[in-house]
Amino acid sequence: MCDAIVLAGGFSSRTYKNKLELPINGEPILRVVVMTLQQCCNNIVVVGGHYYNEVVEMLKDMERVKVVYNPNYNEGMFSSVLTGVAFMTQDFVLIPGDYPLIHKSTYKTIIDTEGEIVVPTYKGRKGHPILIRRHLIHPLLLESPLSNLKKFRDRYQVTYLPVEDEGILMDIDTIDDYENIKAQIIEGGYGFED
Repeated sequence: MCDAIVLAGGFSSRTYKNKLELPINGEPILRVVVMTLQQCCNNIVVVGGHYYNEVVEMLKDMERVKVVYNPNYNEGMFSSVLTGVAFMTQDFVLIPGDYPLIHKSTYKTIIDTEGEIVVPTYKGRKGHPILIRRHLIHPLLLESPLSNLKKFRDRYQVTYLPVEDEGILMDIDTIDDYENIKAQIIEGGYGFED
C-alpha cells in the first residue's frame, strides 16, 4: 500500500504560464502524472499554490485525488512537501507535477524496493519520484521549513535504484523542455502508454 504526493504549487516562472496545463497527448501534464499514479497508488494528494484554482479544475473528476492548498507556496518547494506530508499515513512517493514521462512500471519497481528512502537513478543521475517510508512522516513534519528534501534525505539510509527510464530525469522548466518531451513521444522514443 502506497500513497502519493504531487507537487503543483509553483509559479511556472520560466514558462510564463501554468506549465502543468500544457497538453501531452491531449491531456494536461498534471493529469498525465496523476493518471499514471492512479495505476499504482491508493490515495493521491496534489499540493497546489499559485495556480490552485486551475489545479482543482484540472483534477476535479479524478478518483482518489485530493487537492490541498499550500498557503506558503511562495517559500519554495519544500513548503509544499511539508503541506502534502501532513496528509500522509503510509509509505508514499513524492513527485513534482511536471514529470509526465515516468513509466507506471518504474513507479511500481520503486514502490516494491526495500529501503527507508528510495531514489531512482538513470545512468548515474538521481531523479524522481522519491519513495519515503511512513515511519519518516513524523520526523519530516518536524523538519524546519528552512530545510529542504535533500538535507532530510541525507540523514537517513538511502537506496539508490538504477532504472531504465530516462523519464525520471525529464521535468519541464521551459517551453523548450516541453517541446523536447513532445518530440520524444512523437518519435516513439517513449512507451507513453506504459
